[in-house]
Order: sequence, then structure tokens, then C-alpha cells
Amino acid sequence: MRTIRLQLPDDLARKLRARAKEQGLSAEEFVRLVTEEILRRPSDEFGEAVEQVLTKNAELYRRLAN
Repeated sequence: MRTIRLQLPDDLARKLRARAKEQGLSAEEFVRLVTEEILRRPSDEFGEAVEQVLTKNAELYRRLAN
């Protein structure tokens, strides 16, 4: 596992620690979990491509569903 050092403004670091504590996590665990969640999401480009295909083929999908 790699270590990444991150500098945050004091107010943001306080908010991060408070939110992590609410979840029963250390700040490090909280950042790791949030980062994993964000990286699991498809990129904006992928989402836009999916939307374009769904919109373009909406009538076909409607007919196939019946």
C-alpha cells in the first residue's frame, strides 16, 4: 500500500476529522473509503456516452420492452 501525504486547510481538516468521527472512522480510513467510492463511479464521459446511446435508441428499447 502506498502513502500519500495531503495538505488541507485547517477548517477542511477539522470538518474531515469530524465527519470521520461521526462514522466511527479515523480520518485516514474515511479519506480512503470516500476515494474508493469516487473512483468506482464511471467517468463523466462514460455517463454522457451511455445517455446519448439510451436517448438515441429510446424508441427501439421501448418496442423491445413490449
